[in-house]
Amino acid sequence: MKKIFLIGLFLLTACTTATLETTPTPQPTTTRIHPTIIPATVTPTSTLSPTDTPTPPPPERYFTEEFDTPLTHWSTLYASGDSSRVDILNENSTLTFELYSPITWIYAIYSAFEYESVHLETRVESRGSDLNAIGLVCQYDEQKGWYEFSISNNGSYSVLYGQWLAEGVASYTPIINDGSEQIETGNAANEIGLDCHENILQLYINGKIIRSLNVGHIGLAGGQVGLALASYEEVPVILSFDWVKVREP
Repeated sequence: MKKIFLIGLFLLTACTTATLETTPTPQPTTTRIHPTIIPATVTPTSTLSPTDTPTPPPPERYFTEEFDTPLTHWSTLYASGDSSRVDILNENSTLTFELYSPITWIYAIYSAFEYESVHLETRVESRGSDLNAIGLVCQYDEQKGWYEFSISNNGSYSVLYGQWLAEGVASYTPIINDGSEQIETGNAANEIGLDCHENILQLYINGKIIRSLNVGHIGLAGGQVGLALASYEEVPVILSFDWVKVREP
């Protein structure tokens, strides 16, 4: 079994330093990342892996999760799609989502702790459809909302401010939409990272910082962290998370 360990400072590879941007206050909208989809009903949270385990270890605030053992502190939330057509597998040192339902958005939230400042990283291998999305979530609060940084394997990325407007009704406000040559397109593996520190979001793709954003106009001040993933019209979408790192920024 691989050991869960604390992660040191994340090393940035040689690249052009990203310019800190102050984004204008966006107008609320229900637009998702390309192609445009309006998320639908949210289903009740359920555990990722129902496997019975005797006396699970206590949760850790900062860690590397390599998915060697059944998960006990993560839960799933559906923002759209048919959950009966989604398989979630925690095996072979991966967390794999097999989506046979089109237009499906899923969140996996680490519910053990809340963070005011945090750095997240993950590595995901894509198989199946040539169009999907993977992302990281920080400052997640069921009442106040969350920040979501997602990339698509068509080469685009976005940052969204998500909110539950009512039970089963979500709204997404775009903060930024753009493209990056750092994204490996098609069926490939990508690493993405996200710093959430006070009112600054810093975005990483495959080891390089690509952007810094000032989100003080929204001003979320702490919450849980998690993963995001989506299918579009073409299925199946198969996404395997190799690891997730949570550390201080």
